[in-house]
Amino acid sequence: MILQRKLSVFGFVTLSFLSLYFIGTSSVFETETARLSPLITIDVILTIPLVYFLLIRKTSIPKITVIPITITGVILASYIIPEENQSLLSLFKTWVLPIVELFVLAYIIFKVRKTIRLFKENREANAQADFFTILKQTSTDILPKFIVIPFATEIAVIYYGFIHWKKRKLKTNEFSYHKNSGSIGLYMALILLIAVETVSLHALLSKSSNMVGVWILTILSTYTGIQIFGFAKSLLKRPIIIENDKLYIRYGIMKETEIEINTVACVEISSKDLEKNSEVTKMSLLGGLEAHNLIIHLKQPNTIVGLYGIKKEYQSLALSIDKKEEFKIQIEKLITKD
Repeated sequence: MILQRKLSVFGFVTLSFLSLYFIGTSSVFETETARLSPLITIDVILTIPLVYFLLIRKTSIPKITVIPITITGVILASYIIPEENQSLLSLFKTWVLPIVELFVLAYIIFKVRKTIRLFKENREANAQADFFTILKQTSTDILPKFIVIPFATEIAVIYYGFIHWKKRKLKTNEFSYHKNSGSIGLYMALILLIAVETVSLHALLSKSSNMVGVWILTILSTYTGIQIFGFAKSLLKRPIIIENDKLYIRYGIMKETEIEINTVACVEISSKDLEKNSEVTKMSLLGGLEAHNLIIHLKQPNTIVGLYGIKKEYQSLALSIDKKEEFKIQIEKLITKD
């Protein structure tokens, strides 16, 4: 029902703008420009935004989205209405649009301040939680659900890649997983490959007449390299944790899963290659390129959350842990205790 409501909202906006476009480019508009121009203007600055607001007011769609809908309509009207017939539209641009811009700026400042406050509250309430976990909790309080994971991931890439440099000292219940798997080396090699390819391709295409496309490609490649760097560094900062009869398994900010200790069937130390059709899920992002040395078998299916909130079900999980024997001993002690 919720999905149908959102689709109907999207359909209304799309149909409204398409209708205005076809009216504005029709032969009827050419002969009735003076009469139809004010009506089109009223539609884009009042009727469409008002109906859109009424459609979304009981949904999870943010009310602030009325503003970009209105601005899109104004841009469309500016395109289809001749300049000499834009008197009403010009009044809106001169007197109303600046107020809207100030409102948006104030809204952004308010949201930023609220985010900082919520982040501090969550950090105090969850002393053991790390930056990425708290960031997701905070984002959930202020953002639409579908934006939370992508937004938190992008912020975390910058934080772990370029802000958080302090070395973390592991506790007895925390385990690193990057030293023996070769994952860091693989990611650094991937970044180097992207850098070489980007420079070479940019130099090769620099004589092209389409320099805009060349720079877009260069920026996208650079952004990809930055993301991979942030992913790689997060492996060092987000250890696997055993706490409160739970096992928090992380693979940087790229994958994570939470396991109740009483659902663990056994922990198997194994570095054998997995068969192609194996039911064992690898924790690593690069699959067979990264080594594993341990497999956790569960009594029941569980869920692993990957990049940008993508979920996958598993019952056996292969991963690499630097102190695998110590990890196995701790888990087995907890299983025996239960």
